[in-house]
Amino acid sequence: MSDTFVPLGIDHVVLRVRDQAASQRFYIDVLGCTLEHINEPIRLVHLRFGEQLIDLLPRGDGERGEGMDHFCLSIRCDDLGAVADALKRRGVALEGDVVDRRGAFGRGPSLYLRDPDGYKVELKPR
Repeated sequence: MSDTFVPLGIDHVVLRVRDQAASQRFYIDVLGCTLEHINEPIRLVHLRFGEQLIDLLPRGDGERGEGMDHFCLSIRCDDLGAVADALKRRGVALEGDVVDRRGAFGRGPSLYLRDPDGYKVELKPR
């Protein structure tokens, strides 16, 4: 895939948590995060940790366990649609289309896919 994008690093991770307020206090008071943004419609709290974000998403009713919802990889590319097409040609199933989303480096296009173990991975150009 090196011909369609360049890996840059981690953009953000999204954690599903039991008690969003307690988790927010922990990440701010203990680990030094700062509140970046709150996406009210989906109750997503974005916390800044250096250049990256740690996002807190409340666990939904009936959902079992906590843990990672997904992680986002920051990439450099000229055309995320072309990256999506190249991934499809390699047999990678994408979850939805390229959509505008917030990340550690601002708003912009991103796409979702799953790794072989089922982890959701977001690719987002910086």
